Amino acid sequence: MALNAASQPGTRTTDAGNEFLADLSDPTAGRVAMARELASENVRMIADPAPLGLGCFALTTFLLSLFNAGLLPLEGEPIVFGVALAYGGAIQVLAGMWEFRKGNVFGATAFTSYGAFWLSFWAFVTFYAADIPDAGDRETVVGWYLISWGIFTVILWVAALRTTAVLVLLFTLLTATFFVLGFADVAHNEGLTTVGGYLGLVTAVVAWYACLAGVSASTFGRAVLPNPPLYKM
Repeated sequence: MALNAASQPGTRTTDAGNEFLADLSDPTAGRVAMARELASENVRMIADPAPLGLGCFALTTFLLSLFNAGLLPLEGEPIVFGVALAYGGAIQVLAGMWEFRKGNVFGATAFTSYGAFWLSFWAFVTFYAADIPDAGDRETVVGWYLISWGIFTVILWVAALRTTAVLVLLFTLLTATFFVLGFADVAHNEGLTTVGGYLGLVTAVVAWYACLAGVSASTFGRAVLPNPPLYKM
């Protein structure tokens, strides 16, 4: 909060003459979400949940992508499932719920949906995969599952064009990852799976970058890592 300072973009002056700055470090917030934050003191009191959601997404994606890329033996893949349930799934959904409270429609939709993705991934592998006895059929339906998420990610990619530059890059890479992995499973092509694994690793690194940009902006009190907004207040 800046007192009696010159007005800056993304600020609102209260009746008492105090000036409040919106949380411009939120990588998932567009113009409407920022306006809601400026309009509500209660919203400003909520810590930005976006870095948490991005961290959940990044770590879980990174772990699974290590196996898809062939960098770790498939026998160790069960290590992903607990992380998918707890961190990538449940905690990311909670981040989405707090984005609802902050009035950030994009962040709420993204984090809740991808948290549900990891929960459904864990549930399928744990409870339902064995109900599809043919390995080829199982791989095909998983492929279409991933392609469906790729289509959903395209929808969010369009909306992300009015958030931040890093988020647009993240959703571009995530879209490519879903489609490559999906078509790899449908075509039973291990080479494509490896490519999708490496795309997933890059996607995770970009998500971690966005996470660090948000957390460091909060702790340092200023933007440390560049993440240009793609909207105007």
